[in-house]
Amino acid sequence: MLLLESFMSTTNTEIDVFHSGELAVQERAGSLAQGRNSGRMVADAIIPGAIKFVKKQPMVVIGSVDAQQNLWASIIVGATGFMTAESRAVDIDLDQTLYLDADPVWRNLFDDPGIGILVIDLRSRARLRVNGRVEFPTSKQLHVNVEEAYPNCPKYIQRRIYRLSADHHLGPKSNDGTELSHHHQHWIRSADTMFVASQHLDRGVDVSHRGGNPGFIKIINSRRLRVPDYAGNGMFNTLGNFATNPRAGLMIPDFEAGHTLQLTGRAEVLWDVEDPEHEAGGTRRYWDFEIERFVQIENALPGSAEFLDFSPYNPPIKPT
Repeated sequence: MLLLESFMSTTNTEIDVFHSGELAVQERAGSLAQGRNSGRMVADAIIPGAIKFVKKQPMVVIGSVDAQQNLWASIIVGATGFMTAESRAVDIDLDQTLYLDADPVWRNLFDDPGIGILVIDLRSRARLRVNGRVEFPTSKQLHVNVEEAYPNCPKYIQRRIYRLSADHHLGPKSNDGTELSHHHQHWIRSADTMFVASQHLDRGVDVSHRGGNPGFIKIINSRRLRVPDYAGNGMFNTLGNFATNPRAGLMIPDFEAGHTLQLTGRAEVLWDVEDPEHEAGGTRRYWDFEIERFVQIENALPGSAEFLDFSPYNPPIKPT
């Protein structure tokens, strides 16, 4: 909680925190006051404590946009220190990362400079969101100019210790498609962690964490998922973006096997859903995701991921 508490000691008065979509969702959810209070964390620079936090992490989640305006969420892993930060910039040393040709993120960032970053430490449940625009000063450096930076609370994060392996020579394999196989559906039903990219066309790209007990992501059919929207900080960055732009990208990692599943498509927010088992934690909010394309990459997360425990905040899931 130290990262979050250090932000809460400051207030933001220099930037317009929320766009119209976020405000509309906050009003419907009855969280305008909570959102306004949480919005004090948003700044246009990274504080010193978070700068040190960034450098220690072996992974970063990135949201990006492709040439067809589809959203993608990706995980980039690298040797500790591959990512560094200053108050208004984040730099990634591409020589120290695992470069995956199949991941759309690399083509996307060369074509569209908008980027959302989530630096997350699964062990401590600390996370920092940074939104901005990308430059490539050299072919070996990804430079992000910070436009917004803020921490999130540790709710719904399952604790793991991820250790990167040097076995990059294993050679990632990939496949893609438009409909989930039985294998993919089992993967999703077993998942306890997901990342979601969204975008406001004027304010830029954002990427966020979603987590819960296995089964929290529901399979409606081979091209449609349903995700509960648990109570959070009241800012509604992701749902607010959906209110203005339904395009979204999901990343569902299999930390134990070292594989990733990326999906791009469109989201629809559902309000006042009948939820007798309280699987949305009492909010009665869900969002559906219509899959347009997926990319599965094997050996995208080389190394090991030691599971520690589930978040104590996860709502229970009815066995199926």
